[in-house]
Amino acid sequence: MSDVKKVVLAYSGGLDTSVIVKWLQETYNCEVVTFTADIGQGEEVEPARAKAQALGVKEIYIEDLREEFVRDYVFPMFRANTIYEGEYLLGTSIARPLIAKRLIEIANETGADAISHGATGKGNDQVRFELGGYALKPGVKVIAPWREWDLTSREKLMAYCDEHSIPVDFSNKKKKSPYSMDANLLHISYEGGILEDPWAEAEEDMWRWSVSPEAAPEQPTYVELTFENGDIVAIDGETLKPHEVLEKLNKLGGDNGIGRLDIVENRYVGMKSRGCYETPGGTIMLRAHRAIESLTLDREEAHLKDQLMPKYAEVIYNGYWWSPERRMLQAAIDETQKNVAGVVRMKLYKGNATVVGRKSEQSLFDESIATFEDDAGAYDQKDAEGFIKLNALRLRIAAGKGRQQS
Repeated sequence: MSDVKKVVLAYSGGLDTSVIVKWLQETYNCEVVTFTADIGQGEEVEPARAKAQALGVKEIYIEDLREEFVRDYVFPMFRANTIYEGEYLLGTSIARPLIAKRLIEIANETGADAISHGATGKGNDQVRFELGGYALKPGVKVIAPWREWDLTSREKLMAYCDEHSIPVDFSNKKKKSPYSMDANLLHISYEGGILEDPWAEAEEDMWRWSVSPEAAPEQPTYVELTFENGDIVAIDGETLKPHEVLEKLNKLGGDNGIGRLDIVENRYVGMKSRGCYETPGGTIMLRAHRAIESLTLDREEAHLKDQLMPKYAEVIYNGYWWSPERRMLQAAIDETQKNVAGVVRMKLYKGNATVVGRKSEQSLFDESIATFEDDAGAYDQKDAEGFIKLNALRLRIAAGKGRQQS
């Protein structure tokens, strides 16, 4: 007899999670609560309600979390200029802590004993969901069907649907995309299919959010982004909510062929994985944020931030959003953003997002000192001599001892 009476499932309404509903009901003889989050994946989430009802689910949660997702997760991450392994903008990683949080909150609201997800035993998402769950509710039971069942192929899943009369709309089974995809307001990812060969070029018709740079408009698009406390608050002078900012930048970037990425990354579970990503809005945000920081941050502050960033990225990628080290790093990062305010002008053209202007009332750029023209005594160039000699002192001493500098 299972000790699980009720479980909250992260439910998309697709094939895998629909099978999981029935599997949980049969295997654990428990009640299933479904939770479907709209985080900007670009697909209607409300149809998941009817699918869950048809499976006998009584408690169904469908929530619009777009604003919370960008405001409390994406924006804080971008304040750090976060990229993993030099390229990946962490679009999938940053969505998981929010979903984990709501799974636990709903479990508490409904008196559920367990939470469940559809992540496989090979990927990072199982780690992210479960680390979040345990951090927020230490005693929670986690059920990961992909680590328990023997439904190891799409054919077996479909056979299970037929056997159990699971009402999944797969009338176009043969037309299913060959890729495993995940989308939210920050990005869309593609894995599997021909991408499992790192030498094979991604097919052009795979990409969904962006035109190819070759097909982008012949005329550039200019856009002005207004920052306050390190976050974009307006585009071309129009004040927008965080999720509206990202929606608009995704459209502008996608129309101009910006944000495509093809990488091989190191998963936390140990294997290498090849994936393609579209992050048009995030690519623009990252360039613009670094530009406004270049004006407003002190040199050592900026350099220390850059040293912290790889660790911060690793923490998020590996699923430790709810850890003390992430909170510690976030506090340091957010402290640097108090004067990160101003406007950045971007030029979007055929796959490139180029900074062409920046201004700020908090700017530390002093034209009277930096000028190549007459600075009227603002900077005494003779001071550089002593500065250089002091910094060369250890080198001069070593050379005087005959130490070879090779």
